[in-house]
Amino acid sequence: MIRSHLIPLIALAGLLLAVFGTATAAGAPPTVLVKTSKGDITIELYPDKAPLTVQNFLAYVDAKFFDGTIFHRVMKGFMIQGGGLTPDFQEKPERAAIKNEAGNGLKNLRGTIAMARTDQPHTATSQWFINHVDNAALDHKDNSVEDFGYCVFGKVIAGLDVVDAIAQVPTATIKGNENAPRTTVTILSVRRVEAK
Repeated sequence: MIRSHLIPLIALAGLLLAVFGTATAAGAPPTVLVKTSKGDITIELYPDKAPLTVQNFLAYVDAKFFDGTIFHRVMKGFMIQGGGLTPDFQEKPERAAIKNEAGNGLKNLRGTIAMARTDQPHTATSQWFINHVDNAALDHKDNSVEDFGYCVFGKVIAGLDVVDAIAQVPTATIKGNENAPRTTVTILSVRRVEAK
């Protein structure tokens, strides 16, 4: 009896390792390195708190989708947003929208990464933002459309000075995009960091 129950558990463990392959035996969360034209940002991800969101984000990372995109929306004292537009402000083709996991208990604190979306809760695709300051107004309060919140799925563990530098870039309305950097800030690449 016991052995028959172990087989599905072993299969599930194998699946989780395949999805979150950078986690170590000690349980270290997956980490990504975001190389930008302003410097490097290292982000630790939380698949235990936002499994669908992390899986979606890593699928974009593994496809090298973010390479050559830009931080197209920068608001000092709020956040920096990227993950979907080319330097000429064209949207890249995205995967299907995912379920919003904002009710996971994580808060939009300075240095956390969260999914960008429209005014409807379950519309996040490829775009994400890094909170420049604590943004309690973006946290999940309830399941209403107005207060569903924005899903935090990781945090910056190195390179917060780069986030600050990006947030300082002068902005303007460019091709209909408000708060767009006047000088392009490029996401050169986003790659998984192999666990040591």
